[in-house]
Amino acid sequence: MIAMRPASERGHARLDWLSSYHTFSFGGYYDDEHMGVSNLRVINDDTVEPGGGFATHGHRDMEIITYVLSGQLEHKDSMGNGSVIRPGDVQRMSAGSGVRHSEFNPSATEPVHFLQIWLQPNRLGIAPGYAQQHFSEPERRGRLRLLVSPDGRDGSISAHQDALLHGTLLQAGESVEYLLADNRRAWLHVARGIVIVNGVELGAGDGLRIEKERAVRIEGRESAEALFFDLP
Repeated sequence: MIAMRPASERGHARLDWLSSYHTFSFGGYYDDEHMGVSNLRVINDDTVEPGGGFATHGHRDMEIITYVLSGQLEHKDSMGNGSVIRPGDVQRMSAGSGVRHSEFNPSATEPVHFLQIWLQPNRLGIAPGYAQQHFSEPERRGRLRLLVSPDGRDGSISAHQDALLHGTLLQAGESVEYLLADNRRAWLHVARGIVIVNGVELGAGDGLRIEKERAVRIEGRESAEALFFDLP
């Protein structure tokens, strides 16, 4: 069973410095039919204008993953971390018992476009944690590269949840295939470009819920970038 979540039906928040599209219910956008999938709770597709950003604010008990598509995002937090996240970088912040952070676009001329992903953790009240890692284009080109896992396998970033997040870059006509275990489901998010997944065509911002499908085939109809979540 597959069900498409069109980009055009997502929630949208607009400020003078921010455009944010919500795949699932978030903030002022609520839809009881789109509350997440398994432990995947949030996919926000954010564009922050030059010099704009999120002032210091707090989080608890959430695994927060940031994936930059273009531009750069400056991060600072109460754990003492300070970094700039660029395309190919994946950041995981475990909010745990509580953390405060800020996210700003340090550029005076270029917007930053990124995805912020929230996974509900498998344990509450853990010590906050942080990790950031770069995954090069060749690592993701024409394959599903594991980015986040519960145990850091295959050079991925570890997170406190049974979720496997893969990233792929595909050229037109290039394809990858993934086999889902019987007790697993999946979510695919198209970051840009056009892909065909088990016969369904999706464009930038579209999502696809996948259940009771053994084989998942993702083909690039044009140059594309996508994230694939293997979930319990």
